[in-house]
Amino acid sequence: MDITYYKTPIGIAKIVGDDNGIISVSVIDEGVNFIGPIPESLQECVDQLKEYFQNSRTDFDIKLNLQGTDFQKKVWKELQGIPYGKTISYKDQSNKMNAPKAIRAIASANGKNPIWIIIPCHRVIGSDGLLTGYAGGVWRKKWLLEHENPTHQTSLF
Repeated sequence: MDITYYKTPIGIAKIVGDDNGIISVSVIDEGVNFIGPIPESLQECVDQLKEYFQNSRTDFDIKLNLQGTDFQKKVWKELQGIPYGKTISYKDQSNKMNAPKAIRAIASANGKNPIWIIIPCHRVIGSDGLLTGYAGGVWRKKWLLEHENPTHQTSLF
């Protein structure tokens, strides 16, 4: 299993995977020693994350190797269909999955999403518009949503 680290504007991304695909991308706060070459199997992931943070990428086409239950994988696949710059509610997500009574199970699967940003669980919000829990911290969720949909001041003149 290959591991590398990539410093982002909102924390250090820990990327784990191999030639079969990316297994996880998580964010950590502690400093790590990430001196050394990026493994070839993880280079494309680092490149695409870099492009995302530089505002030159809005979707990802990285080979994933998801590790989870069939239900979790179904939830994560649904997350990948949320367009860049858009949000949906947990209720919307459960309705799209034809499982309106499974909101809590779906929210739990969202919380276990192993692939930060690339599987965009940060785009799921509460029905009331509130930024509900996020494994990376609600402040990161807010940052990511603002990054994807910045408010531009319009000129009065």
